[in-house]
Amino acid sequence: MSTPNLALGRSQFGDAANKDNLITIEEAHALLTEWVPNERLRMHMKQVGAVMRAWASQREGADEQTALKWELAGLLHDADWEKHPESHCRVIIEKLEELQVDPEVIHAIASHGPKYFGVEPETKMDKMIYVFDELSGFIHAAALIRPTRYEGMDVKGILKKLKTPSFAAQVSRDDISDALSRVDIPLEEVIQFIIDHQKAVQ
Repeated sequence: MSTPNLALGRSQFGDAANKDNLITIEEAHALLTEWVPNERLRMHMKQVGAVMRAWASQREGADEQTALKWELAGLLHDADWEKHPESHCRVIIEKLEELQVDPEVIHAIASHGPKYFGVEPETKMDKMIYVFDELSGFIHAAALIRPTRYEGMDVKGILKKLKTPSFAAQVSRDDISDALSRVDIPLEEVIQFIIDHQKAVQ
């Protein structure tokens, strides 16, 4: 099966006049409920949203407004994937532009897969959603096959699975490597952070 051409054909999103204009978390969850019937996919987006918020708050010293931007980007990055796989990213971007959401949030979503969407990550938020996306899903897949799920999970075990091509084969190791090359953060540190901050997400 060939990969659809998902290139967005632009690098500017939203209106600068909408800076700091955000929807609420409740509105974002309502959109997910409407657009994403698949509970596992919704879980992925909630986990990425939680990890993004935690990183913004704990590592970037973000205020509440900025942390909410990071969380919304994580929560909504795959919102159109299930119903519109051939137009992935395009549909959610147009919806957020219609809702006059802050362009930084929209750009982060547009840049979470540069080789697919043709949008390069620029800000720290852009780069971290790209870092977290594949790894978050990979770590959750590893948790699902463990009797104790996240309890007792360690970085060493995840690293071993990453070197096993047959495990979660749909997760692009190349994308993970490319994302990490854009930030000065060790893979081990990112893995531990994800384990610590997505395990409680329901």
